[in-house]
Amino acid sequence: MNKYFGSAYQFGTLGGILSVIAFGILAWMEPDPTNLNLIFGYVITPISIFLALKFFKDYSNNGFISFAEGMSVGFVTYCLIAIISGLGIWIILLSFPELFEEIKSSKLEVLGSSKDTIISQVGEDSYQSTLKNVQFMVPFDIGLNDAIWKIIPGLFFTIIISIILRKNPN
Repeated sequence: MNKYFGSAYQFGTLGGILSVIAFGILAWMEPDPTNLNLIFGYVITPISIFLALKFFKDYSNNGFISFAEGMSVGFVTYCLIAIISGLGIWIILLSFPELFEEIKSSKLEVLGSSKDTIISQVGEDSYQSTLKNVQFMVPFDIGLNDAIWKIIPGLFFTIIISIILRKNPN
């Protein structure tokens, strides 16, 4: 089993740690680092997946990788990135409640300034529901959102990279 997931563990852990570090640095520079950290995740996730699959193919599997092996290694990689990133961000926000309050007030401010546009696009009920959800948001919600937005593109990137790198011994 270690043959299959050795590179996934390494690059998934590295990607998750880099994502937490990026959140910390962005929090120091921006009042609301969540959006920029998601963009960083769209960069680090495919790089980590590619490296995990490439290292598995070249160093653990004699230059071959099937689509199924690629999907398995990629799954472990992006799930590790998501878990480490989500937990790390949650812990940071629990450790620095003033940062969480800044993020929450920033999101409420954006909702308030875009109220008319949002209502015209999705309706008053959706706006009120979103406003209520943001008002009752907790630090775990931000960590969970970050983790989900690592998993969704991670699946997409894993499919593409697995197809590109696949090479069977036939």
